[in-house]
Amino acid sequence: MRKRLIAGNWKMNMLRGEAAELARGVVESTRRLAGKVDIILAPPFTALDAVGKELQGTGIMLGAQNVFWEERGAFTGEISPGMLADSGCSWVIVGHSERRRILGETDEMVRMKLAASLKAGLKVIVCVGETLEERDRGHTVKVVEGQVVKALTGTGISDPGGLVIAYEPVWAIGTGRHATPAEAEFVQSAIREIAGNILGDSAARIRIVYGGSVNEENIRDLLAEPDIDGALVGGASLRAESMASIVETAGEQ
Repeated sequence: MRKRLIAGNWKMNMLRGEAAELARGVVESTRRLAGKVDIILAPPFTALDAVGKELQGTGIMLGAQNVFWEERGAFTGEISPGMLADSGCSWVIVGHSERRRILGETDEMVRMKLAASLKAGLKVIVCVGETLEERDRGHTVKVVEGQVVKALTGTGISDPGGLVIAYEPVWAIGTGRHATPAEAEFVQSAIREIAGNILGDSAARIRIVYGGSVNEENIRDLLAEPDIDGALVGGASLRAESMASIVETAGEQ
């Protein structure tokens, strides 16, 4: 059975002091659940060290929100996988819909980030999902399939347990809207099949989580679906009590 995973993506929020305080709150409120659920906090780059200190010895893992695909060089403003590992990160998020939509990240860039991160020993959450226009045209599975195939093919995945695919429909990010549990389950089941076509039986070890306006009210119904292994949480992860409630629900089911 795949272990449940709850990742908090703090996006461009929290100064260092605020981040440390929030991390302490999450640690204190989820202490008894850390062994039952994999918990990841992904603060902005500037707060990685402050949050990392709060997480030491707690079982909660530190993640980054983005990475570059080269080890070093003249890439002003970028952060390499090795730099993240050196900062205490064990996880990184790649391909988030906001980076695809706002900053123009392509499927090929996501593939290179995934491959470089895995090579450096990081575990990766790779995000896929369709826009509202694509959804309305009935192209959801086609779009998601293209993103998954591009990300996984030839990437060199030796440990599927270190890979998480987050289905996050673009139309549900920060809008308060979310896919129904049945809609999310349909797409995530398709992702499982697509990954299996590429990786074979080992794809059964990949966790597939849902992201898109996840909160303490809808998490229970989402996790009741068999192909939803957890959640990538945005706004609700900025409140310790909300994050704790989501983790607690994941630990119960």
